[in-house]
Amino acid sequence: MLKELSSQAKHLRKQLIEFMEEHIYPNELIFEEELNSQESRWIIPPIIEELKEIAKAQGLWNLFIPDEEYGKGLSNYEYAHLCEIMGRSLLAPEIFNCNAPDTGNMEVLIKYGSEEQKKKWLEPLLKGEIRSIFSMTEPAVASSDATNIQSSIVREGDEYVINARKWWSTGALDPRCKIAIVMGKTNPNAERHKQQSMILVPFNLPGVEVKRNLPVFGYDHAPNGHAEIHYNNVRVPVTNILLGEGRGFEIAQGRLGPGRIHHCMRAIGAAERALDLMIKRASSREAFRSKLIDKETIREQIAESRIDIEQARLLTLHAANKIDQEGTKAARKEIAMIKVAVPRISIRVIDRAIEVFGGAGVSNDFPLAAHYANARTLRIVDGPDKVHLRDIARLEIKEQVQEQQKEVLH
Repeated sequence: MLKELSSQAKHLRKQLIEFMEEHIYPNELIFEEELNSQESRWIIPPIIEELKEIAKAQGLWNLFIPDEEYGKGLSNYEYAHLCEIMGRSLLAPEIFNCNAPDTGNMEVLIKYGSEEQKKKWLEPLLKGEIRSIFSMTEPAVASSDATNIQSSIVREGDEYVINARKWWSTGALDPRCKIAIVMGKTNPNAERHKQQSMILVPFNLPGVEVKRNLPVFGYDHAPNGHAEIHYNNVRVPVTNILLGEGRGFEIAQGRLGPGRIHHCMRAIGAAERALDLMIKRASSREAFRSKLIDKETIREQIAESRIDIEQARLLTLHAANKIDQEGTKAARKEIAMIKVAVPRISIRVIDRAIEVFGGAGVSNDFPLAAHYANARTLRIVDGPDKVHLRDIARLEIKEQVQEQQKEVLH
């Protein structure tokens, strides 16, 4: 049985649904028109900041932060219900200041940042005045194993010198991007999970070089984009280190748990919208002398989609609740499970909708193709399926062995 939402969460959910209907869906095409009419796709369309101000005025802002000092004080379970609604539109998360990678970076600064770091970088991020990136993945190594990361962070007196080749740094093309969290090695000779550190790198420093934009299935995701970035002898004060040398993996684990809940709930929202569009399309189209909606094959696809979505939602809400009750570490298996299951389910549902739409489904006239590309990418983001499957099996076997040992003792 699902837990009942608090009155605050219920009210925010109702507000959010109304905001999406009134402000987000009608402005998706306006956003695209403004983006394409500018001299460059890397200029922020005016509609973005206009909608952000409306959302902020309505209190629909920083909803993801459980700490009441900075956000609404919602649990992961409660926020998950809101995150799903935002996931119905690729435009929506930024409007509520709930977009990756800023959400994860703000969580890192809240949990691990010094007072100086919070004042300089967290405060403007909370206000939505700047954007940030997370530079972890590298083109030269298999970054699914983060111990492979070769980026160098070397201390020289009162500074750290950073040399790194990073890619898939989301948001790096955004003109509002001012700060990067970079993961690299401070001590290659330390034990395996103590070699890495995270450090704050202002984006305007000498040596920070954005090499190129990296499209996803042909989508450039302007005006934010994903970039390959080279950090060439970039110098930052020692005070820019997060939490201390050798604490990079510790920070990463704290960052990725809730973030995976957010990714999965947004993917469920995308699937819900795809199902909604599928039904509307099938109700309005006729083929072979009857409405598509009356054909058994279409009805079967609708039924399968509803089953898929409900399974995905329940599994994700269970993981979110476990994080709230027992912490991220205790919920590792559940988090890994949703990271595998939900993108697969989202892809299946969106694919069924595309089939019903036909040629229109793979065009840019409807959001299905973009959501499909996004869902497929999610199977790689924050770790590929195979890594999570390995972890699920390892944790499951460990639990079974422990249970068997208990039975023997009794």
